This record gives sequence, structure tokens and C-alpha cells, in this order.
Amino acid sequence: MDFIYTILWPIEWLVQLLLIGWHWLWTTVGLDPNQGLTWVLSIVGLTAVIRAALIPIFVRQIRNQRRMLEVAPQLKKIQDKYKGKKDQLSREAMSRETMELYKRTGTNPLSSCLPLLLQMPVFFSLFHVLNDAQGGKDSVGLLSSVGLVHSFQDAQFFGAPLNASFGSQWSKMVAGQPFSWEVMIIAASMVVLMTASQFITQLQIVSKNMSPETKASPQFRQQRILLYLLPFVFLFSGVAFPLGVMFYWLTSNLWTMGQQFLVIRNMPTPGSEAEKAREARLARKGKLRGPEGAPVLVVDEVPVKPVTTQRQQPIGKARAKKAGGKK
Repeated sequence: MDFIYTILWPIEWLVQLLLIGWHWLWTTVGLDPNQGLTWVLSIVGLTAVIRAALIPIFVRQIRNQRRMLEVAPQLKKIQDKYKGKKDQLSREAMSRETMELYKRTGTNPLSSCLPLLLQMPVFFSLFHVLNDAQGGKDSVGLLSSVGLVHSFQDAQFFGAPLNASFGSQWSKMVAGQPFSWEVMIIAASMVVLMTASQFITQLQIVSKNMSPETKASPQFRQQRILLYLLPFVFLFSGVAFPLGVMFYWLTSNLWTMGQQFLVIRNMPTPGSEAEKAREARLARKGKLRGPEGAPVLVVDEVPVKPVTTQRQQPIGKARAKKAGGKK
């Protein structure tokens, strides 16, 4: 594990540099430098910088997903060609043709995981920084050089130390040692929020931003299973995260949720429900263009009440004679 953190040393240095920069900014505007809120806002600022730096990669991810949709019919032809063939030569030929298709079209099925993979070194670096702070240590030295290591070590948010975790307090409670209810309550709330934000982000993709062809594929069924499984990753692993790391991850999840909402609204997947909703919005505003560039107008239809004729009731002979006598 020390070897991994040695490799991550430059990223830890950058994490501490951003924390110090944001801490200086919040202190300059009047916040208490030793208050937990100041450090929480510094972690939120760190997250915003990291996620903003990943926007170009996120745009490339969206473009790659579009290309993946375009090559989906060709990929299905290859799969149908070797359907039912389980010999080694057929599998190798199928794999070779699939890779040639990806290379020819410039697509990469793993690109959707790239933003998450690039965040993981930052996540582990922040985890290490907080763990060091718990013992008053500073593996990089930047916090010590500006005299903030003890401030960071002792920072509390509503009475809960930022370097504490739900799991550590649970262990103390089971062992009969003094523990912090504040840490357990805040950590449990954070886990619920992290799980909910992750679920909503995946749900809006599955429900609104997939074409009917994609929803009919076996991959969609697998993704729908992951929709319900992934939140449990946060549910069970979040108890081991220090509160500072959980603030980073929750802020990152909220950023992803908002970013995904804007993408689905403004750059929906072709053929999806989100694209139909976007076309309807543009058509109502007169901004939707037809095949020849002419605007497509939507005329609101006024509901017309159906004309009904009153059914004439049968008249008895006595009433008919009486009516005839009155004329």
C-alpha cells in the first residue's frame, strides 16, 4: 500500500495545494480558519476544480457514446454471424472483427468509465491525506509548511471530526469505548445522500436517454441490474470513508447528476425519449428545423366539442291528442 501512495505522491501534493488555496480563499472572505465548515467548503472547491478539469473528457465520452450507437447495428451483425459458434477459432474471429470495427470507427467501449477512473487517484489521495491528518502526520508536507496540519486534524463539522468514519465509531461503540454520535449520524446521512444521488443519476440515463434499440438489447438488461447494484457499493463501502472523503464523493455525485441532466436535456441520445422532449420544446418555440432547414411549427389544436342531437322521446297517444288540441 505504501508503494501505491508513493506513486500517488504528486496527486497528493496537488490535492493539498488545492485545499490550501481554497482554505486561504474562505479565510480571506471572513470564515474561521480552524472551523470545520471552512475545510468542508475547501473540499467542495477541490471537487469543483477536479470535475471542471474533467469536462473535456466528459464531452469526449458523450461523443464516443454517440459513435457506439451508430456502430451498434454493425456490431450486432458480427454477433449474429458467430451466434451459436463456441469453438476457439470462431471466438477469436469474432473478437478480431469486433476490434477492427472499433478501430475503424474510432470507438472505445471503455471510454464511459474514463472520468470515474481518472477520479480514483484523487479519491485515494484525499483518503490518504485525511488518514494522515488523523494522526497529525503530513506525508507531503504542504499542510505542515503553512501551519495547517493541526487545524485540518482538529477540524469538526457539527461536532464531528472530518477525519473520522462511521466504521471507526462503530468499532469503538462495540468495544465499549467513548464514541461520537455526531460522526455516526452525519456519516449515515452522507451515505444515504451518496446512494440516492448515484441512483438518480443512473435512473435518468436508463429511463430517458436510451433509444428503443438500446433498451431491447441484452446490454440494457445488464445496465438495469447495475442500476440497483451500484448504490449498494456506496451503502457498504461508505461506512469506511472519513467524512472529508464523503463530502468529496457526495459533491462529485451531485456534480455528475447536474451535468448529466444538462446533457440529457440539450444533447440527448438520438431516438430517445429525451430527444423527443427536446424536439417538442424547440418546436413550440419555433426553433426546430426540418430536413430543408425550414422551421417546424406546432399548432395547438383546439378541442372541438362533438355535436350531439337530442334524442326525441316517444310520445303516447293521449299526449299527442292533447298536444294537437292545443294548436
